[in-house]
Amino acid sequence: MLSKKNISIPGLVLKIIIAWAMIAFVVYPVVSLLIQTFWQDGSLTTDVVGKVFSSARAVKSLKNSFILAFTLVVTVNIVGTLCVLFTEYWDIKGANILRLSYMTSLIYSGVVLVSGYKYVYGANGLLTKLLLMVFPNMNPNWFVGYGAVVFVMTFSCTQNHMMFLKNAIHSLDYHTVEAAKNMGAGGATIFFKVVLPVLKPTFFAITILTFLTGLGAMSAPLIVGGENFQTINPMIITFSKSNYSREVAAFLAIILGIATIILLSVFSRIEKSGNYVSVSKTKAKLTKQKINNPFLNALAHFVAWFMFVIYMLPIVLIVIYSFCDYNTIMTGDITASSFTLENYGKLFTSADAIKPYVVSIVYSLAAAALAAVISIICVRFVQKSKNKLNKLFEYGALIPWLLPSTLIALGLTMAYGDRNPLIFNKVLVGTTVILLIGYVVIKLPFSYRMIRSAFFSVDEDLEDAAKCMGASTFYTMRKVIIPVILPAVLSVMILNFNGLLADYDLTAFLYHPLFQPLGIVVKAASDENASIDAKCMSFVYTVVLMILSSIALYFGQGNGMQAIRRWKQKRIEKKVYSK
Repeated sequence: MLSKKNISIPGLVLKIIIAWAMIAFVVYPVVSLLIQTFWQDGSLTTDVVGKVFSSARAVKSLKNSFILAFTLVVTVNIVGTLCVLFTEYWDIKGANILRLSYMTSLIYSGVVLVSGYKYVYGANGLLTKLLLMVFPNMNPNWFVGYGAVVFVMTFSCTQNHMMFLKNAIHSLDYHTVEAAKNMGAGGATIFFKVVLPVLKPTFFAITILTFLTGLGAMSAPLIVGGENFQTINPMIITFSKSNYSREVAAFLAIILGIATIILLSVFSRIEKSGNYVSVSKTKAKLTKQKINNPFLNALAHFVAWFMFVIYMLPIVLIVIYSFCDYNTIMTGDITASSFTLENYGKLFTSADAIKPYVVSIVYSLAAAALAAVISIICVRFVQKSKNKLNKLFEYGALIPWLLPSTLIALGLTMAYGDRNPLIFNKVLVGTTVILLIGYVVIKLPFSYRMIRSAFFSVDEDLEDAAKCMGASTFYTMRKVIIPVILPAVLSVMILNFNGLLADYDLTAFLYHPLFQPLGIVVKAASDENASIDAKCMSFVYTVVLMILSSIALYFGQGNGMQAIRRWKQKRIEKKVYSK
């Protein structure tokens, strides 16, 4: 029998609150979605299945999603691998400049990135206008459909390669490469027989993420897919706007969720059954490999710099247009008199112009902080309690990883008001809270996994020493544990903030019209019927967003934190020496 001193009342209350929140905002919305879809008028019904498969648009969107997912597995892996090889493995001139361009997808993504590509290749895009001068009979709407979506997503989804595959390349043991060279192996043999097998685990992980990204694509099909190539998520938004077709949207979201769970299970099984080459315990730093064949060397340089142009063209054009007047943006004729600071002046002097930034920043900061705090509490419950029931907190935190964001959003919408009755328009605070909850839910799995890893770096002896000195659990957490894991927690918060700043997928379901976040505003500006003023401001929004994202990425990757620590250390040393 447990003694009273073993029962922590504050801890018990905290567990009840967290458990209630997970049930209310993670489990219940999904269950509610299932009930409202398959349980009507007091009985089980499968009418929605017939509605979906009798709808040509719905069936086509399902096919398109899987086609896109399988296509991206090939194209993104090819382009992403080349990005890493050009900058980290092969000796390519200007690799540092190339690396910066290839990493631009880390500082702007989603609806903002797709809008940037549309400004280049769309019907009114700069490149299209130049092509029309050479080929006046060409179709100005050439950049629409399957090919346009694949092109945009191929070059916008390589960030995982630049983050994870790059690290895997750097972890290679150069001794194995040298050994293969000494045995007479050529460059191609070394890459396919020595290097590639070591990278297999990373490729599996990236392939899973790429497939799921393609399956749940939203922004690219919505903006450049046109009427003939729409995927599941844009169709979910379309069907969810009507009471008659809302159950169709729900069933499509359920299909997407089931497909996600099945694919994760299959890929995980394949990954576990693989045999991978291990490296020696004493590693040698990888030296960049020269391409000895002159033709292949020239071809590699050409492809590398051609990809540089593709990555940089949307960014350069967005930056230039952000300083241009509306006539220049409409005609594409850039002259010396085109440039102005009026757009930036409006951003910082007009309350309406800066409002989307304020809304997005508040939402993103609050959600990033809440996701981190909840993750810390859940990790603590799981790691420090011998009660197996506490493992449920981990499952609750990881459930959103198995579900697409549209399923979570639609579940929250149908469970807590659906925009017309109960919460959405009658209680304004209700709508803002629901969007915040949605942000927290979709960022909870990543936060939990990263913070759980950080907890392994905590020395248990420190905690035991604090307890022996009579410190309370809360004091120990605040003064001993948090300082140790703080760098990792701050990195997680910053990366979450960066990812939410221009979110559109979840926001499209849950935002309130009076508080439009940045993603909604940028998407509206990309429409053909958008006002000139909205188009002008969208360029400014994107530039400022890239600056904010770059700063967040700098600190999120640890370089900024290290710089601050070095600065503080120098100040301390200066004070010591001055005395």
